[in-house]
Amino acid sequence: MQGNMAADSPARTRADLHATSPAPSIDALVADLHQAHALTLVRMANLLLRDKESAEDVVQDAFIGLYRALPRLTDHDQILPYLRAAVINRARSALRHRRRALQRGDPHEPPGGSVESAVLDRADRVAVLTAVSRLPRRAREVLVLRFYLELSDTEIAATLGISRGTVSSTASRALSALGRQLREEL
Repeated sequence: MQGNMAADSPARTRADLHATSPAPSIDALVADLHQAHALTLVRMANLLLRDKESAEDVVQDAFIGLYRALPRLTDHDQILPYLRAAVINRARSALRHRRRALQRGDPHEPPGGSVESAVLDRADRVAVLTAVSRLPRRAREVLVLRFYLELSDTEIAATLGISRGTVSSTASRALSALGRQLREEL
């Protein structure tokens, strides 16, 4: 009888529950998300900010925010859209900070000399990135989410908190404006 009681002890039962628990720990979940999506999110932020170091900081801050918010997120299908929206919001904040610094006479100068910046120095890419940077903020975000992350209009709408129709019309106007700008430069 003693042997059976030991097998049914509360400590063993809790350990068994943890071993068979379908939900991974928060640490493991965030680590898995970081492994799977950090590079893509950094690239997305880099397209918005045009500065790799700032993009990396933005993504790191987004993951820290996710770590804190994860206990409140009940729908795990919404974690990746939450993370994308966090990166975009933090990129917006970084751009606002740059704009204020520029108004104070303290211009932001992204570091140069990286291999990535050497690749981006090709004239056609520079022209496209310059044209994209001239677009309004929402248009840039929609184009990056659509063409870089290849999100559907519904996913973009959820990420940015706008309607699907707004996504479509914004993308259409942005592409027209890009075409006009690039034709004028050539």
